[in-house]
Parts: sequence; C-alpha cells; structure tokens
Amino acid sequence: MQAFLKGPASISTKPVAAKEKSAAGSSGEGKRTKPIPWVEKYRPKNVDEVAFQDEVVAVLKKSLEGADLPNLLFYGPPGTGKTSTILAAARELFGPDLFRERVLELNASDERGIQVIREKVKAFAQLTASGSRSDGKMCPPFKIVILDEADSMTSAAQAALRRTMEKESKTTRFCLICNYISRIIEPLTSRCSKFRFKPLSDSIQRQRLLDVSEKEHVKISNEAVSYLVKVSEGDLRKAITFLQSATRLMGGKEITEKIITEIAGVIPKETIDELLLGCQSGSFEKLETLAKNLINEGFAVAQLVNQLHDVVVESEDYSDKQKSAIVEKLAEVDKCLADGADEFLQLMSLCALVMQQLTQN
Repeated sequence: MQAFLKGPASISTKPVAAKEKSAAGSSGEGKRTKPIPWVEKYRPKNVDEVAFQDEVVAVLKKSLEGADLPNLLFYGPPGTGKTSTILAAARELFGPDLFRERVLELNASDERGIQVIREKVKAFAQLTASGSRSDGKMCPPFKIVILDEADSMTSAAQAALRRTMEKESKTTRFCLICNYISRIIEPLTSRCSKFRFKPLSDSIQRQRLLDVSEKEHVKISNEAVSYLVKVSEGDLRKAITFLQSATRLMGGKEITEKIITEIAGVIPKETIDELLLGCQSGSFEKLETLAKNLINEGFAVAQLVNQLHDVVVESEDYSDKQKSAIVEKLAEVDKCLADGADEFLQLMSLCALVMQQLTQN
C-alpha cells in the first residue's frame, strides 16, 4: 500500500517541478515586459517626491525623524496626491518588509460597513507592534489604518470608528482620505489633524508632465502640454493618463493640441462658437439641428455645461444681466443631468434660454 502511494507521488514530482520551472520562467519573462500604467509607475516613492503639498509633507517629515504621528484626515480634489502621500510615508516609516504587516488599506471598493469596522479594523488595531525593522533601523511602535474615500462610508460605520480610534491610540494611527470633508461626521474630524490638498498649480503640473515625457521619450509640443494642464484642472492623475493615451494613439509621432482635445473628450472651441452663433440667429430649427449634431457626435452635455460656463463668464459680449440668467440656467441643467435627465432635452432647454437672452435686445 505504501509503495503504491509512493509510486504516483514520485512519478508526478518531475512534471510538477518542470511546470513550476516553466511557470517561474514565464513569470520572469513577464516581469521584464510587464507594462505598468504611468500613473503607478511615477507615483511618489517617498515623501520628498510629493509635489506642492508643503504643509502635510513638513508634518510627515517630522514624524519620519522620530516625532509622533497624529491621526490624519486628508481632503481635497481627486488626483492631488492624498493616497500617494500616506503610502509613501508608510513605506519610509516601516520599510518594504514590514509595510504589508503594519498598514491596513481599505478603499471604497472594499466593503466598509459597520460590521467590517467592528471586526476587521478593530482586530487589526488591537495588535501590538514592535519598534524595530528587519534592517535594524528604528520604526514607530504603531500601525496605520488607511481608509480611502472615507466620505462614502455610512454614518453608522463612521460612528463605530470613533471609539476604536480613541481606544487603540497607543498602537494604531488612522488616516482618513476623502474628497468632501463635509461628509465626515464631526466626532471624527475633531480627532484628526486636517490637511487640505490643493489642486496642483499649472507650473508644478507642467514640470511633472515634462519629466514623464522625457523619461518615456514622448514628443509633445509646448502648446499641447499647456492645453493638457488646462484640461486636467489640477488633477495630475488625469493629466498623466491623458498623456499615456495620446502617446499610445500617436505611436511615436508628436502629440499636438488637437490630439489632446480628442483624447480628453473636450468639445472643440469651433463647435461651441457655432452653437452660440445658432443661438444668436433666432432660428429654433437651426438650433435643434446643431443640438442633435452635438449629441450624435458623442459629446457629453455635462462637458458642454462646464466649457460654456467659462466662455460666458469670460466673454465681454454679454451684459451682466444676460450672464447671470445663462449661468443660473447652466446650474439647473447641471443638477438635472446629475439626477439622470435626458441630455438632448436639457441641451435644448439651455439653448432656448441662451437664444432668448441673446435675441431679446
């Protein structure tokens, strides 16, 4: 019986080993050619690489030098470096070996109801941590719980978190990350040091995009870089993603402003000017044709609302009364679109009011 059991096992070891070898070989080959999205590739590896957020970088640098770290609350627009900053700080604090053990990261895509907070987070927070790393360097005797997109957590889950945050203060630090601080309950905000992440300035964004372009050997005109910065509205993640998409589309040729417009889904200036001229003409049939063409070409009306707002506000051709009426209508249309209203009807409603304002004088 023993020989029978041994037999197949000994026979099967070689193919398995060969399989493992081939798998290892293929994974090794895969590693060499594995493409990484540029957003991940150029994510800051340490706190010094974080751009533009001076206050939070200064606080984290002090904590890296040995000072204690408070509970943190990072808030601000997307793509400004909130998650990157705390992950870079955690890597510097704990080193590559301890990072996985000492950091619990929960995103909005993970389940984060009251039960998860009571069980998973509480269990992790209660574990004690030593103050040394495998490479001999000192590291703080606490762990970090990162709750990304905390504004999407239920009020009950946030309420359950506040007691854990207080009780486990000796062994755990919490970092809450959100876009809208108003959606975080008051008891949590009062327990954290709040840091607002500002939209990145044009010069910083421009510099980062030029660095990425240089490292990836991308040919891009200065006008295209400036337009990319304008289109991304302070969101560096969006800007780098657009740059990578444009590079893949062009296949080594120079990236121009026209290509960025295509990639970003921005409505060309000529199309908006044509729509405004249609409004000035006073012909409802012409206006309806232009609106249908805009929808049929696949442009988003929400994008038109944003761009039209800038055009109307900056224009010197309209009186203040006309501007206020149009901008108020833009706000109404934006709200209706967010609630799921029909794009064509909202666009016609907006165009009708613009035509009324431009033709009544």
